[in-house]
Amino acid sequence: MLNYDRKLVGQRIRKQREVLGISREQFAEKIGKVPRFCANIERGQVGMSIETMLSICSLLKLSPNDLLLNSEPNPSEDNETALIMAALKHCTEQQRKDALALLKLFLGASWRN
Repeated sequence: MLNYDRKLVGQRIRKQREVLGISREQFAEKIGKVPRFCANIERGQVGMSIETMLSICSLLKLSPNDLLLNSEPNPSEDNETALIMAALKHCTEQQRKDALALLKLFLGASWRN
């Protein structure tokens, strides 16, 4: 059985928030909470409602599974790659196709579909 570890969840939240360059004050404002409550979540001192968790997941581009269950990121992936992959998970199929087209254009690649 899996256990909910508030400290690990809080660490994941803080790390992703910092990677995305979001201040705690901005984070709190965007999820409709006060900064002190957000700090307590990040320290694992308090839990959160499902609604708050879903707001956090949406803002930080994480799935609930990534937030609650993910142990450590794959060491072969750097932060930028992980952020790109996380963002693509939340895109529509058309948005992913557009992103690939832009990437190909940017890199000047002659990839075949």
